[in-house]
Amino acid sequence: MVTVEDARSRAVVAGYDLVEVAAEAKPPVCRIMDYGKFLFELQKRERQTKAKAHKVDTKEVRLRPGTGGGDLEIKAKHAREFLAEGHKVAIMLQFRGREMSHKELGIEMIRKFSGMLDDVAKMEQEPRMEGRRMNALLAPRPHS
Repeated sequence: MVTVEDARSRAVVAGYDLVEVAAEAKPPVCRIMDYGKFLFELQKRERQTKAKAHKVDTKEVRLRPGTGGGDLEIKAKHAREFLAEGHKVAIMLQFRGREMSHKELGIEMIRKFSGMLDDVAKMEQEPRMEGRRMNALLAPRPHS
């Protein structure tokens, strides 16, 4: 065990800083180091972990209650590509005018669309109305 004054003088002689590492320990633990370099290394590690973090994007597929079968297949193909890349797919079904009175057709279309992607996606958020739009969310199935 070294006194604080002795540790401080050793740090000055070495040309470094006296840094308290564990203040709650009895006695407190200090280290002689270059504090600026320590902070730089810490920031560098944080940047590297942030760069390695996988960010999940949400891609959107827009439908209408009158979207035909061929168009639905093309949109399902695009959604399949998004899911293969690891993205989530938001299904947005837009209602206009009198279509608002047939919301069950919208739910049926979203169920049909998600059924086309059932092998690669699972429904993360069930269809729900938000104004004139019905939204649902598909997430990629974990690889088994």
